Amino acid sequence: MKLRTFYKIYYEHRFKKANHILKLYILTLIPIKYLINLIFLPRVINLDKFVDRFGLNETTDLGKLFDFFNSDKGNQFENQYAHPSKRTSLKIKGHGYSDFYQKYFEYLKFNNLNILEIGSFHGNASAALFFYFKNSKFFAADIYPDLFRYRSKRIKNFYVNSSDEDSIQKNIIDKFSDNFDIIIEDAGHSIKDQIISLFMLFKKLNSKGLFIIEELDFPDTRIDMNLLNEKPTLREILVKFKKDGTLLTSKYIQKNDKDFFLKNIEDIQIYRGNFNEIAILKRK
Repeated sequence: MKLRTFYKIYYEHRFKKANHILKLYILTLIPIKYLINLIFLPRVINLDKFVDRFGLNETTDLGKLFDFFNSDKGNQFENQYAHPSKRTSLKIKGHGYSDFYQKYFEYLKFNNLNILEIGSFHGNASAALFFYFKNSKFFAADIYPDLFRYRSKRIKNFYVNSSDEDSIQKNIIDKFSDNFDIIIEDAGHSIKDQIISLFMLFKKLNSKGLFIIEELDFPDTRIDMNLLNEKPTLREILVKFKKDGTLLTSKYIQKNDKDFFLKNIEDIQIYRGNFNEIAILKRK
């Protein structure tokens, strides 16, 4: 984890609101806190050399894998968003998306797939999926790729800013000639991020591929994910389309992306986990 990443995640929001004296205090404190937290940062694990004492290679239960690798996609996890030095073994309730993932992934698990996850963070979900999809390649994108704690010949970790159309174009669309069989969008969750990620990247999905949006309802239920209360949200767009086949207009959707989506979308399903919604879309 780089010093800049540590600042951006844990202190930037406080620094922006602080007065001059408090800003000076924060700037003095950050390097010390950073060095302390480096000690507690989880070590990088080479999954190709992982000694499987837990039967991970044999399990067919994706929920167990999510829980084992501490992914919030599962039913319980340790708070991975706290300062590394403040992490505890106390389990908190996860999003509970495991059953939905398993429903769609079970028939694909032995295939040779290209799987893209946007918002990989520490890489816990990537590690779980690594053992579930034993023949697949993983592309883990995040605005802070230095947080990723796993490596493998089957995993490529790289930078992308899902709030920026140019970054999506440069770091995903232009960078990878092959398309993806599964795309999981679990990044910023803001209204713009969700919409541009889906409509720009839907064309990078292979035929019969799956596009998954986690926390679909965030821009509808959290002010910080939709500060200007913009409409329509991605949830409203998908619900309306499911109802009557009409695609609502958004300034974040380009005409060519809209036309491609309308021509190639096969199915949209929305499920509710323990707290929030997850949308699973299938391409024709």
